[in-house]
Amino acid sequence: MSVEKWVRPNVLSMAGYQPGEQPKAGEKVIKLNTNENPYGPPPAVMQAMAEALTDDTMRRYPAPDAYAVREAAARALGHGLTPQQVIVGNGSDDLLTMILRTFIDPNDLVATMDPTYTLYAPLTTIQGGRYTEVAWDAGDNLPLEKLVALKAKVIFVTRPNAPTGHVIPLQDVAELCRRTLDQGVVILDEAYGDFAEDHGLPLLKDHSNLIVTRSASKSLSLAGMRIGFGFMAQELALQMHKVRDSYNVDHVAQMAALAAFNNLHAYAPRIAEICKQRQESHQALTARGFTVRPSQANFLLAKIPAGPLDGPGWLAALKQRRILVRYFAKDPQLAGWLRISIGTTEEMAALMQAIDEIMLSN
Repeated sequence: MSVEKWVRPNVLSMAGYQPGEQPKAGEKVIKLNTNENPYGPPPAVMQAMAEALTDDTMRRYPAPDAYAVREAAARALGHGLTPQQVIVGNGSDDLLTMILRTFIDPNDLVATMDPTYTLYAPLTTIQGGRYTEVAWDAGDNLPLEKLVALKAKVIFVTRPNAPTGHVIPLQDVAELCRRTLDQGVVILDEAYGDFAEDHGLPLLKDHSNLIVTRSASKSLSLAGMRIGFGFMAQELALQMHKVRDSYNVDHVAQMAALAAFNNLHAYAPRIAEICKQRQESHQALTARGFTVRPSQANFLLAKIPAGPLDGPGWLAALKQRRILVRYFAKDPQLAGWLRISIGTTEEMAALMQAIDEIMLSN
């Protein structure tokens, strides 16, 4: 059946987002390809989710604006935030969709850097906007002058960046906000922010065109719940609430997020352990001949050493040993690079053993 005559041209022409491989149900693998937290939620969060499953909560709609979660987020994160500055979404990707719905008309320009998170492009195309990427300046610095010259309506800055893991100075983000105040909004995507040395929430008080997005999928171990957060000036939040899907965050996810914000102290040792394992894995990969990018996220981007195997070859060899990592086949800049999520000590030891076996056999 031909459906082309019914489908919008921009949808017909787009490739769509390609997520990382997911193992089949019951398949036992070491999953280091989609940057999930290797540790489960703390007991208090698990208990909150279990208690949220009742006859009443399942048959009734959830709180439409997730106000209790917004209140808990503002209180837990500080920096003078109020609940009116917080929007909760079905994952931080939902926030990205809301942002583009709010600000982008057909043919408006959305800009970001290359390489970065690959979802920005299809979300822009769906909205009918134009999308462009500019190269990072030397040393992975923000290409400030190029971005300002574009006069984009929305600029995405991923910090730490995916898939490289590097961070740019917050003063550069602040300068970008100042220089583009009359042009549009700057989105600071901090999905991996809790693994970094600092974050952008303090910038909100001085920059009315800044939106900071966060995710519960990484540091809070709630990827399966799909919950994310946006922080911004109250005036922006009022407009974004208009385009939010009705009842966009389910009750169990809201209770999980509420418990997570009330138990942030329980996450701190896990985040510290991931950062420690990140440094140890960086050293271990370097010792094996990989070129590893500095990272402040929960993953490493590593260039494979010279040898008979290319990127797809390494991907297949690791998968044969039941280890999944990420290879970005469609991005020429990332040819020969593997993105490796940080797992537990045991998982990373198994990865290094597998790498040793592959190098010996090739």
